[in-house]
Amino acid sequence: MMTLSPKAAHKVKDMLAAKNRDDLALRIYVQAGGCRGFSYGMAWDVPADDDEVLEQDGVRVLVDPSSAPYLDGAEVDYNEALMGGGFLIQNPNAVSTCGCGQSFKAKNGEGAASACGCGH
Repeated sequence: MMTLSPKAAHKVKDMLAAKNRDDLALRIYVQAGGCRGFSYGMAWDVPADDDEVLEQDGVRVLVDPSSAPYLDGAEVDYNEALMGGGFLIQNPNAVSTCGCGQSFKAKNGEGAASACGCGH
């Protein structure tokens, strides 16, 4: 299962508090695409029956069954920066990543690379 750094958990709590919705959790998923073959996504969502649910530091994170193998052991961090800040995923299942960190190639070689919007 994946983990959240304390900074990431704090940021998610702040963002969720602004939404004023107790039913929502942060969904982190992997989808085909991006310049390395897979890309990360995040969205506010409600849990599905087959989701893995991580509860850490008062934050719920949802991972669907097809994304779970690609995110196993990953850590989500948050970086405050004027340029290049935001959520960062350190993923032991990635053999290479895009310069922006939003796209990765999986250890098993799955995924077809395509153009991504980050310019890499």
